[in-house]
Amino acid sequence: MKKKNSIMGMAFFGPALVLLTLFLFLPMLLTFGFSFTDYFALNPELTHFVGLENYLNIFKDDLFVQSFFNTVKFVVIIVPLQCGGALLLALAINKAAHCKKYFKVAFFVPVVMSLAVVSTLWMQIYSPEGILNTLLANFGIDAQPFIYSAGQALPSIAIMSVWQGVGYQMIIFLGGLQNINPALYEAAEMDHASGWQKFRDITLPELKPLCVFVFITVTIGAFRMLVQPMVMTGGGPDHSTYTIVYDIYETGTVNWEMGLASTMAIVFTVFVVILTIIQNVLTKDKEERKHGNKKAKAN
Repeated sequence: MKKKNSIMGMAFFGPALVLLTLFLFLPMLLTFGFSFTDYFALNPELTHFVGLENYLNIFKDDLFVQSFFNTVKFVVIIVPLQCGGALLLALAINKAAHCKKYFKVAFFVPVVMSLAVVSTLWMQIYSPEGILNTLLANFGIDAQPFIYSAGQALPSIAIMSVWQGVGYQMIIFLGGLQNINPALYEAAEMDHASGWQKFRDITLPELKPLCVFVFITVTIGAFRMLVQPMVMTGGGPDHSTYTIVYDIYETGTVNWEMGLASTMAIVFTVFVVILTIIQNVLTKDKEERKHGNKKAKAN
């Protein structure tokens, strides 16, 4: 019976394993292998093993360094705005007495829209004659260049990205808020706790696992930004919106330098993995200290 179950399990799992091997594991291994070569896609027969040369060269490449810092700036802008905005929207909708379903749909619609479509729409909003500059003119503010300025392009794309993605995290937080035991708030009200105290002592601790999950997923998603600058600015002006993923794309599919692009991809992956581990360790340590304090008080 156990053998039969094992065969049945492999029959269901086998096709998925084959697809994962072909489209995930094998490309990962090839990427790692190509990162140590000078593989040029148009002349693959001239490929040579170059060791760590690619890894040393990319950090001497001013464009790669700039794309790295551009990506970090984008993450620093979008993560607090998107996470904080999603939590505020979830709190507001959770307390709304009417039209909850309408607000959920209204804020979630941009999530299911194509990023290319959203980027094209916001290009019109950010244009010199667009609706945003028209609104600013009504308040006596001069027209702003937005995506046409090296100083404003990256923050402008970040704001658009927050608008597009905040609805997804809002739904996650809404689910967490609705799972909090109402008795906790009732007990707090009996103790005459203020709204801030209830949020600080009940809502945030109960949402802690979700906050960590949202923070990590938003961070990883922000590091993978590609479509927005590709459609809206082409990486400009003056490479101010040129990101790591965009650099990998250009190097591998435009310049055909697959060895160098593979090296960039490996460095990018290692950086994101290290950052994720650091985030997990920091949040885990805080959680352990919190539980330790609670046990000490109980004793």
